[in-house]
Amino acid sequence: MTDELDKIDRKILAELQKDGRMTMTALAGRVGLSKSPCQQRVRRLEADGYILGYTALVDLARLDAGHVAFVQVTLSDTTTPSLDAFNKAVRRLPEVEQCHMIAGGFDYLLKVRTADIRAYRRTLGESLSSLPHVSHTSTYVVMESVKDRDVAEDR
Repeated sequence: MTDELDKIDRKILAELQKDGRMTMTALAGRVGLSKSPCQQRVRRLEADGYILGYTALVDLARLDAGHVAFVQVTLSDTTTPSLDAFNKAVRRLPEVEQCHMIAGGFDYLLKVRTADIRAYRRTLGESLSSLPHVSHTSTYVVMESVKDRDVAEDR
């Protein structure tokens, strides 16, 4: 599927990842096209599913969501129905920012975002530990985010 992308398509995607709010005129200038062909390419990239959407990067600490913990989850049962039940339930938890099934010594890795350690402890006890088929969790608290997406920390 990525064979369908040429050098200009890739440049458009790279530029939009840096600044999704730039004008089409600015984007066209950065990739060496005029506005109309650039706009057509962006629409095609959206229609073909390369561009999934646009979002704002916000300071989550200012919104009382600055505490980040990574949680290893081991399930007691990894049959398809059990995995499906866990997946469905974890999607409903707003504190779980990311959930990845892992090949290794545990089953899932979760990125959990809360206001502080007390809120995390509550989330762990009331929500995470009671997800379907959870037998064990291990928590790793983030002390400092050195790189988070492409957001410059020294702004």
